[in-house]
Amino acid sequence: MPAATNTSLTDQVITVCFAPGQDADWFAASEKVHDLLQANGTPSRRYRVRHRRLIGWLTRFIGYYLLDAARRFGAITIAAGGRKSRLDLTGTAATAAHDAALRWRAWHTHVAATTPPAQPFEDYLAQHHADPAKVSAHEARRRFEQQPRVLAMLAHHLDPYELPAYQAGEATYTGLHWRIALVGDALITTDGRLLTPAGGSVADRFRFLNDACAYLRSLDPRARLCAVTIA
Repeated sequence: MPAATNTSLTDQVITVCFAPGQDADWFAASEKVHDLLQANGTPSRRYRVRHRRLIGWLTRFIGYYLLDAARRFGAITIAAGGRKSRLDLTGTAATAAHDAALRWRAWHTHVAATTPPAQPFEDYLAQHHADPAKVSAHEARRRFEQQPRVLAMLAHHLDPYELPAYQAGEATYTGLHWRIALVGDALITTDGRLLTPAGGSVADRFRFLNDACAYLRSLDPRARLCAVTIA
């Protein structure tokens, strides 16, 4: 039976933060994730790499202060993490916002224009929690997924559990995803605290993401980040 939660169709990404001077290799990141979440993960290459204007011709070929970096035509372009000053967080957010805008416009053209508005999964989940004997978790999910708009989203490979963000408009949907690109689904602070959304709603995710992005901005440029994907 499916779990009675609002779950995305993708794996979760955890951002692990390290203070300057802390051991910040992949082993240290995976150990923190395992200790707090009892889960094993793999590096998630999601950050664009920053190349300074004057010495970028040199740094683009050197992987210092980076974790699990990947190259394109010999130059380093993306990494799972590294020193904050070496990661192009602005470029990472801009790319995610662009991709999200394309998805939202496709949704608007092929889904919103052809189907009536749908109720989000949270509404059906509330019915289940109010009377589990009457509305099982399986029935709540079935009722949600039988809506024409949700079926159309599944047909177009769009995540129906993001329905509230899609229906809130392009700016809201893109704003959600550039924040997700920087933070993921949870964040582990330099002092070992785990930050997560308080609940499964989009509003809860926004509150978490706003706090997590503010935390990232406050970190010293020498701090290090590592993105970890867990199933």
